[in-house]
Amino acid sequence: MKTIAIIATLDTKADEADFMRQEIETLGGKALIVDIGVVGQPGIEADVTREQVVEAGGSTLADLLEHPTREKCNPFVVTGATKLLVELQKEGKIDGAVSLGGTQGTSTCGPILQALPYGFPKVMLSTAAAGDTSPFVGIKDITMMFAVSDILGLNVFSRKILANAAAAAWGMAQSQQCITQSTAKGVIGMSNLGVLTKGAMHAIELFEKAGYEVITFHAIGAGGDAMEQMMREGIITAVFDYAMGEIADGTFGVLRAGGPDRLTTAGKLGLPQVIVPGGSEHLGILVKEPNKIPEGWEDHLITWHSPVIFVPRLNAEEQDKVAKNIGDKLAHSTKDTVFLMPLKGVSSYSAEGGELYKPELDGAYWDSLQKHLPDSIQKEALDLTAEDPAFVEHAVQTLINLIEK
Repeated sequence: MKTIAIIATLDTKADEADFMRQEIETLGGKALIVDIGVVGQPGIEADVTREQVVEAGGSTLADLLEHPTREKCNPFVVTGATKLLVELQKEGKIDGAVSLGGTQGTSTCGPILQALPYGFPKVMLSTAAAGDTSPFVGIKDITMMFAVSDILGLNVFSRKILANAAAAAWGMAQSQQCITQSTAKGVIGMSNLGVLTKGAMHAIELFEKAGYEVITFHAIGAGGDAMEQMMREGIITAVFDYAMGEIADGTFGVLRAGGPDRLTTAGKLGLPQVIVPGGSEHLGILVKEPNKIPEGWEDHLITWHSPVIFVPRLNAEEQDKVAKNIGDKLAHSTKDTVFLMPLKGVSSYSAEGGELYKPELDGAYWDSLQKHLPDSIQKEALDLTAEDPAFVEHAVQTLINLIEK
């Protein structure tokens, strides 16, 4: 019997939570209701009470009810519910989780669900799911479902939507697939961008032929950050960081910027890693007016990824800033890290024939990287492009050698 946690404010969503409980039980499962309300009286009995939630968060319900405000109460609710849900998951007492709420409930439940591991079923029924969901989903595999109507009372429409959300969480929990059940020799985390895809496809083929599995991440911010998190969760055992546009964009605060931990985790954990500065010679800048060069970039070599994504080639001074950022992030890395520089272009944009081709800038970039990269890591330059089959084959074999030494 699979147990699904239902996370709800039982002062305002009691009927809905109870209906979802009944639906899960009808399907043959069990529900565990977690009350994240504070002020109003619970409409039904919770399996995990609001008192337990708040105490796990470091306060008491009595304290919060003295002049209660959302700003005062929310941190204790989020911290407590997160702690309890993670403990229940680790102890095997829940097999999935579903939350329901409006903007406040969604904002509260987002970080709670994000704390649960990859692969664990996470469903969020929300009135906010038709807008920008990135603050609620973050980098986790949360399934958001638009409630369409407000989650306020049971009616001919809401009953079906609530039933679908409950059934989705219960159905996911039936799957026997497990991320940690790979029979491969190891799991490689690989970053990629469209300007490197040919090389990435060749790398996947080579790794699989050698007995490894590859999880590829689109390196446009959330992708690279998710790769770092999977290292922390033990899913990824070695890294081919092939695309580093997130570092370039992070240096200048534009579209593909990665988070503060990007390019730091493998070094801190001691995971074998091969790093290529793929796609870091240019930026991705989102513009308001299609095909109009933003002010200040008129003197750069440019191209367009789409009518609203402007792509300038960085000059030598700007590349030096990116190189310093890379060096700072790799400060914790050791001899299990190899940095490979493709001297004839770090992406298809800057390879010969590409819109951003300028060989003197490639040389300047390598000079900067040699200056800023830490002495603790190995460095090598090859007179090839990043997508050249020979370069990819060398990079793949280098990482395999680090793993199997």
